[in-house]
Amino acid sequence: MTTRSGNERHQFARYMSSPSSSFTELLAEHHPDALPWSRASGSMASNETPHGTTIVALRFADGVIMAGDRQVTSGTRISYRYGEKVYTADNSSCIGVAGVAGLAFEMARLFQVELLHYEKIEGVQLSLKGKANKLAGMIRNNLEMAMQGLVAVPIYAGYDADSGVGQIFSYDAVGGMSEEHVGYHSIGSGSFFALGSLKKLYDASLGEQDAVTVALEALYDAAEDDTATMGPDLAREIYPVVHVVTAEGDRTLSDAETGAIARRIVERRQSEPNGPRATVGP
Repeated sequence: MTTRSGNERHQFARYMSSPSSSFTELLAEHHPDALPWSRASGSMASNETPHGTTIVALRFADGVIMAGDRQVTSGTRISYRYGEKVYTADNSSCIGVAGVAGLAFEMARLFQVELLHYEKIEGVQLSLKGKANKLAGMIRNNLEMAMQGLVAVPIYAGYDADSGVGQIFSYDAVGGMSEEHVGYHSIGSGSFFALGSLKKLYDASLGEQDAVTVALEALYDAAEDDTATMGPDLAREIYPVVHVVTAEGDRTLSDAETGAIARRIVERRQSEPNGPRATVGP
């Protein structure tokens, strides 16, 4: 039977006796080198640093939907076509990230552990807004790197069991948090175009299928005008990553589900290249 040495037991006791239930603070105390924002380079980031791009989120009748394109770019070059920029945060929320790809993806994974660690230590989950505030603190910790050009900005969304609705939270590069009361939001280089599309197509009463369609239409519009955003790649069968969060929890749509909707959108665009138009009048 393997036994722990006295030093290993000592280290374990230090971790378990931490006065904070924050995993981020625990790392900062014992292993600060493991934190993504502890690796400041002292120089401005190159334009060739891989970046992730457009994420959209919107509320619908039963919860919230978040979708992200798959492309990662380095300057004008496509670095990767299979990037995943939307992650499950916990069983009732998800997080999408844009900006410097490596830093953004690591921040999302650290946030997953942060929420799990809190629940293990405290025995209860934070409220949805409490989780959103945790993420804001993590972004503020990245301020030094953001000042060097290494910016990672997330969007957070989930189902609030107390109110019975989906909620969306956006952030700026220094950790300022806003709840998006209009029912939708977008981040990343294609966000201006995606927001224009969402503004015309969004309806709070949308069902899940229609809400996913609106999200993919917005990403399609962003891809048409933003070179860093990727549209559906039917030849390679690469489609946006889509998360649906309801009272039942967080669910990632399969490629088959997302692909079926994406193919219908592309087919309709053959006759209507500019996409669906908003209804005018009563």
